[in-house]
Formats: sequence, C-alpha cells, structure tokens
Amino acid sequence: MKNTLLIEKHKKLGAKLAPFGGWLMPIQYSGIIEEHNWVRTNAGLFDICHMGEFEIEADLNKSNLDYLITVNLKTMLQGTCRYGFMLNESGGIIDDLVVYRINDNKWMLVVNAATTDTNEEYLRKHLNSETRLKNISGSLGKLDLQGPLSKNVINDLIGININLDYYAFGYYALFGEKIIISRTGYTGELGYELYMPNNRINDLWDKILSDKIVKPIGLGARDTLRLEMGYSLYGQDIDNTTSVLEAGLGFFIDWNKDFIGKEALLKQKECGLKRRMICFASNSRRSPRHNYRINYKGGDIGIVTSGSFSPSLGVGIGMGYITEEIAVGEEIKLIENLVTIEAKIVRMPFYKKGSVKYKEIKNACAG
Repeated sequence: MKNTLLIEKHKKLGAKLAPFGGWLMPIQYSGIIEEHNWVRTNAGLFDICHMGEFEIEADLNKSNLDYLITVNLKTMLQGTCRYGFMLNESGGIIDDLVVYRINDNKWMLVVNAATTDTNEEYLRKHLNSETRLKNISGSLGKLDLQGPLSKNVINDLIGININLDYYAFGYYALFGEKIIISRTGYTGELGYELYMPNNRINDLWDKILSDKIVKPIGLGARDTLRLEMGYSLYGQDIDNTTSVLEAGLGFFIDWNKDFIGKEALLKQKECGLKRRMICFASNSRRSPRHNYRINYKGGDIGIVTSGSFSPSLGVGIGMGYITEEIAVGEEIKLIENLVTIEAKIVRMPFYKKGSVKYKEIKNACAG
C-alpha cells in the first residue's frame, strides 16, 4: 500500500500517527496549533499519498464522462483543473473531486482515499466501452505544499520560475522524472500539489524538507486550516446522503448541462431544502465537536458536522446542518450532554486573510 511509503520518515520526525479512513496517517509533528500557524505564514508539506487518482482517455463527444461530473468538462482548457462532484440519482454526493484536463481526450481525476474503490465501480459502470479507465492510485504519490511562501520553495525545487494560474497545472522535470505540479489547495493559502511516481516520493519529501522555510504538517492542522475556510470534508460534512444544495455548494454545478442527479436537485430547488449547511463561531475558545446538537431558542434544530478551535481567530468554529432558516448573526447553542457552548451564525470563510480567497476557487471552477 502506497500509504506506507513515508511512514518511517514520519516516525523519524516524531510524528504522532493514527488510523484515518483505513490508513495510518501523521496527525501532528510539533503540535497542531504551531503547524497551523506555520502554514499561514510560511510553507508546510503534507503527505497526501493516500488520495486516489484515475487516468481516463475519453472523447467527450462520444463518451459520457461529462455526464458523470457536475462541472462542465467541455469548456475546460488543457492544463486546467476544476472542482466538482459525482452524484447518485438522488443528488447525493458520491465524492467531491478535482478534474485535470491533460489534453483533448485525456483526464486525471483526483478523489478521496476512502471512496476510491466506490468511485472506480461507479465509473466503470457508467463509462462507455470506448473509454479507457486506469486506476493509477497505487503507482502515483502526492505531496501538498501550502503557505504564502510556497512559490519560493517550488521555484528553488524545480530551478525555474513557475507561474501557474489558480486551478492550473503543468509538467516539470525533477529527479529525471516528468512530474505534475498543480496549484489548487485546501488551506486558503497559496499552494501546490506535486504528483510523482511512488519510487521517488521519499526523495521528493526529503528534498522539499531540506528547505528551512518548510515544515512537515499533519492532518490535525490540515483539518483546522480547511475548516477556517469553510471547506467541506467528505465523510464528515458531505456524503452520499447529502445533496450539493444542502451543503451550500451549488456553485460547483453547471445547470446548463445534463448530469446524474440533476433531476433530483431541480426537484429540491422547486420544493425547498429540508436542511441547510451553516457556519458558526463560539463566543469563547470553547470548541464544538462532531455530533454536538445545534439548539435555537430552546429547541434542537440540527447537528454539528465539523468543529474545532481556530488558531487564527482564537475562538471555536464549526459547520453543521439545520432544519430552519436562521439569519447570519443569530445566536445559537451547541450542546453535548452537560456541555453548552454559546455561539452565533456567521458567513464563511471564517478566516479572511489567506493568500487565496474563496471567491477565486469559484471563479476558477465556473467555466
């Protein structure tokens, strides 16, 4: 399993390892808050080798690949990426993913680790016989470099000035290999993803960490960084029972094309949503956790899906679903057994000082 490739590296760095979705992952090295703040001001390196990748050869005019993903693939330029979803017939999210257009008829899909097998089954079921699908998850490693100084590190690593637009990628030479470097991110900061064959991923890890600007970052800080931006985590904030509309992610749908689940979503728009995602901030450092009840004026109206202390803001923050429409600024309570946390509903993102703004991902994926 490719997830084991860097385990010894993590152990030598003093990482705290823990099972995560079937993989053994580095949760933290020096501490979540310290790592979080380092990414906000410098550059951090994440081991994301557990993610899944598919290579697809498909003529969009003959295959139905575009029918399986909510964003418009036909308007994508070569060398660009888009964030979107694969849905079931009920409009539930099978997975959120990033699509890479390598050339006119070649694509790469980057998917969540825990759903890789489900995704492959779904793709093989719906893609026509003329489409070639290859699961390359076992041969391709992935490292993420995030932070406002990450471009300096990338330029020194490759030896040239790399100027990638947001949600774009290119091929570059390193260690005698042709690797993909893209610029997307999951932290709200300038960031890059590096895809390299597994047999050289240890060398890449060591090379990037030899730069003193860079520190290794675990999944604990990755979670607080993404939560400060209001980014959903699959399996926690969204899943196959959650619709894109309920999650407030309708922007990543092209309503001018057909896709699986569209009819169900249109019905939701017509009939109204039974629940909706909100963001909230507590009035203190106290932090809600997954499955805390959301209480409004004495009645339970929802459940917390993600919650944590925000190192950047110094308060507890979170996301969750509620069954009523409540305005931004309204006060709520987050309750679990004897614990009650006072909070109020706020707009996302929580953290607004990142080197990448939330509206930029919308612009990049609008197409």
